[in-house]
Amino acid sequence: MRIKGVLFDFSGTLFRIEPVDAWLRAVLDARGTVVEQADFSQYARRLTAAGALPGGPAPERVPPSLADVWAERDSGAGQHRAAYTGLAREVALPDPGLYDALYERHMSPAAWQPYPDAAEVLRSLRRDGVAVGVLSNIGWDLRPVFRAHGLDELIDTYVLSYEHGVQKPDPRLFRTACSLLGCEPADVVMVGDDRHADAGAAAVGCDVRFVDHLPVAERPDGLRALGLPGPAG
Repeated sequence: MRIKGVLFDFSGTLFRIEPVDAWLRAVLDARGTVVEQADFSQYARRLTAAGALPGGPAPERVPPSLADVWAERDSGAGQHRAAYTGLAREVALPDPGLYDALYERHMSPAAWQPYPDAAEVLRSLRRDGVAVGVLSNIGWDLRPVFRAHGLDELIDTYVLSYEHGVQKPDPRLFRTACSLLGCEPADVVMVGDDRHADAGAAAVGCDVRFVDHLPVAERPDGLRALGLPGPAG
């Protein structure tokens, strides 16, 4: 197979969201909300269990009242916000304004860190003339994250589920992404961390390769090890 295009998932593949306690602390500090350390630890634990941080730990339980919006959370911006602020509201926080503030924080470039080898791999693909796209199940515009971290210039196209009203593993999203890359699916590799959502690329003929969704410090070369074109290919 001659690789002409590579599609990357976003969260857990190229970037990792900050930990729940750092997310909560950033918002409390920004709003000037002071809480006791014991309370802070309890809020962080409960938000983690609720799955309130997009890109963070999955919910231990989705309340029946949120089941429908949760299932379609990445198909529209409104659904995404409703799903995650709804999960956060399962935790009684001291300031009702915190729920929306937490959601806004997770969209900030400061909340995301690229994996150590992301820039190197993307630059290698660019040098080899391989078309590169980002294909993400998401409810907001992640382009500012790439710009802030200096990676936007290495991306040829973004295919974001909420902009198309379709979420992975629906084959339509993968076909759209390959078309925007200008490549046949058989010439494209999909790189992701979700064995269900990202595996949908195989249905349209793409090769699929997986990385582990780990903290940044624990995955220094997961992308490099995939055998993509470039120095590691």
